[in-house]
Amino acid sequence: MLTAAPQRQQVAAAFGSARDYSGNAGIQRIVAAELASRIAGLKLQRKPRVLEIGCGTGFLTQELLDCGIGGDWLITDKSPEMVQRCRDGVGDAPGRNFAVLDGEHGVDLHNGEYDLICASMAMQWFDDLGAATARLVQKLAPGGHLMFNTLASSTFKEWREAHHACGQGDGAIAFPSVPVLQSMMARFAPSAFSVATHREMHRDAREFLARLKLIGAATARSDHRPLAPGALKKVMAKFDAQGASVTYEVVTCHIVKGIE
Repeated sequence: MLTAAPQRQQVAAAFGSARDYSGNAGIQRIVAAELASRIAGLKLQRKPRVLEIGCGTGFLTQELLDCGIGGDWLITDKSPEMVQRCRDGVGDAPGRNFAVLDGEHGVDLHNGEYDLICASMAMQWFDDLGAATARLVQKLAPGGHLMFNTLASSTFKEWREAHHACGQGDGAIAFPSVPVLQSMMARFAPSAFSVATHREMHRDAREFLARLKLIGAATARSDHRPLAPGALKKVMAKFDAQGASVTYEVVTCHIVKGIE
């Protein structure tokens, strides 16, 4: 069951304690591969300066390395545990640097500019995505690229619908809608924006909730009060009757910093 707490701190703690993230984050692995494929098609410098936000266990990191993107990397996550798991997974190499970093607020503290800033399934946890995006764009070198994916409001819609059908409010974090994200991206030019949906199947609601916990994504809204056991049982039964599947609505954003 989702439990509420101060949201940003809880998210960091939840992901840090997600010891079997790699084995349960199937959609996260798929969308990281899709993002890496897009990044591999960019015209980057021969040895780009790369900043990765929210590396997790290294899905995007490994995909980009497999695509042959070298250069000088700073690979970061807010969770020290995730940074270490990523480092253990991809290994050390010249030009490959790892650091604990708050991708929303801490990037301003790092000197230098980047030819590529990227993040996969990380920036949806920011308090103010628009302000953070603007700050990251400022850290790009002229002609540099910011490319990230994030979740939109149809994510987990089936779980919400099961709650509402039972007359209950759900505690899932409310991600912004596609129009809101489009409006945010309209502030930046040149930019590109695309939407994709992925369906994840589960045996039942119990497996869905267990998998969210295993990947550290079971964080509820801070104002949510957990359902009584009987009410939760009814919601879970409704979710199962609907097919026990969930949608991930994934938005990919790409911004290029102009050359002045």
